[in-house]
Amino acid sequence: MQIDETDQALIAALTENARLPVADLARRLGVARTTVQARIDRLVDRGLITGFTLRKGPGLRPPLRATVLISVEPRATPAVLDRLKALPQVDCVHTTSGRFDLIAQLAAQDTETLDRCLDSIGEAKGVKSSESLIHLSTRIDRT
Repeated sequence: MQIDETDQALIAALTENARLPVADLARRLGVARTTVQARIDRLVDRGLITGFTLRKGPGLRPPLRATVLISVEPRATPAVLDRLKALPQVDCVHTTSGRFDLIAQLAAQDTETLDRCLDSIGEAKGVKSSESLIHLSTRIDRT
């Protein structure tokens, strides 16, 4: 589906604040409220917008974040993913190319919890190796 400049501006505004009223979006984009609502409905119907969600502020996010680079034995990825799904500290997992097979994003309330989670990942059947990177500060966040 092709999206035009108005759709792109609408998506950018909703990304910034998904709670903006349709009337405010219409004023910002210089179009009618009905046009904004129709475009939102069309973007949702076509799967380009899959939901509207809450972004937690710093006071609600766990204070510790880490990225774990995981190398997996051949054909062990499904078992490793099952293990990662079972760990509540795992926020998301991506497959990747290169030296590592998976990248996992973790969040934890304290170092002990994060350490146990990292140990659990490293000990999981099918994990050849892992390397963890503790996030110190966030300089850019567009999520």
